[in-house]
Amino acid sequence: MGRPNFIFIMADDLGYADLGCTGARDCSLAGGVSPNLDRLAREGMLFTHGYANSPVCSPTRFALATGRYQYRLRGAAEEPLAANAKGNPLLGLPPAHPTLPSLLRNAGYATALIGKWHLGFRPHFGPEKSGYDYFFGPMAGGVDYFTHNSRGGDHDLWENHAKAHHEGYLTDLLSARAARYVRDQGERPFLLSLHYTAPHWPWETRDDLDESRRINGAIAHVDGGSIATYRRMIHHMDEGIGQVLAALAETGADANTLVVFTSDNGGERFSDNWPFIGQKMDLLEGGIRVPLLARWPARIEPGMVSATPAITMDWVPTMLEAAGVAADPDHPLDGTSLLPLFADPSWRPPRNLFWRMAYRRQRAMRQGRWKYLRIEDHEYLFDLGSDERERANQGSRDPGRLASMRAAWEAWASGMPGIPEDAKVSLVFGEAHMPRPGH
Repeated sequence: MGRPNFIFIMADDLGYADLGCTGARDCSLAGGVSPNLDRLAREGMLFTHGYANSPVCSPTRFALATGRYQYRLRGAAEEPLAANAKGNPLLGLPPAHPTLPSLLRNAGYATALIGKWHLGFRPHFGPEKSGYDYFFGPMAGGVDYFTHNSRGGDHDLWENHAKAHHEGYLTDLLSARAARYVRDQGERPFLLSLHYTAPHWPWETRDDLDESRRINGAIAHVDGGSIATYRRMIHHMDEGIGQVLAALAETGADANTLVVFTSDNGGERFSDNWPFIGQKMDLLEGGIRVPLLARWPARIEPGMVSATPAITMDWVPTMLEAAGVAADPDHPLDGTSLLPLFADPSWRPPRNLFWRMAYRRQRAMRQGRWKYLRIEDHEYLFDLGSDERERANQGSRDPGRLASMRAAWEAWASGMPGIPEDAKVSLVFGEAHMPRPGH
């Protein structure tokens, strides 16, 4: 059958229960909010314990590119990268660092990023410097869906090295370009990173074109929006994903293509993170538990469900192993290949997962069904097997486990670079609300 293709689709600020297959609530949209993604779940594997490497955008993307804990790179200490990183030669993904696209490209794969980069600004950083043959999308975070301008009013839609000017709703432009890329590949294996900005603010649907033009180039809906608008944005993204899946079927490439869908972090203002508490910026489950789907007809049976914890950086070793490509020995991977999971959804690698966050001095660790959490000076121990909402702090009942997990987290952290004193937390999405766990 030959080497597989890979399509990694990442949504932006999508809540755990924002899809039909993960529990979306009543929706007035015909067929539901996410019929194509729901079909993807039915035809492949649904992960009920999918995690993002960070509860905020850029750090997760560092981990996705490298397959390593983002804390190893200086740029990932920014939560997330903001406009003040422009011109800074340290705040970005170093071109010399091996990445999933660079390793696959060196092995003969075609590589493309269609969508959001957000890993540093030119001239020091960029998709083409980190392994992508082709790039179409914004360099920074949120952009207006019609003007394609950043929050500061700068035009931020690029095709390779040049600014691109196209009429249209950004989600639709990304979807159409991705479907065309799939159709154009022929026999050469490919990696397509399709990183939507949806449903990140500004909250705009296709019907908001006139208002966006009236605002004269600035982001129109930073402080607007509604649940209905937000769900419509997800539906637009889902329609585009349907176009990409249709292109795979038309070219006969769907059987040997691994398609992965997830979010960069938990949901934000209009998201549904049920049953979890917390949101973007939080190491509570609502900030890091995300939708995660995988379809690969050649290797994954339809209708599979796995409760094995999987994290963003796992997809680098998974795809490298599937392609028969070795990781760079000078940059050992922190992620774990999930290929055994495709044959046995109950398989669990013997490992723990760790997080840290400068914002409110957060730390977290997942060990089996147990979670250690610290927010500022408050420590918690939760049994996620019976308390996914993180309501019952078991620390006083099981102080030995709490102490053991605290020590394990500190041992892990001692092997990571510290948080630089000049690192920035950019609450660009508005005031963060931290639901207090255990109360």
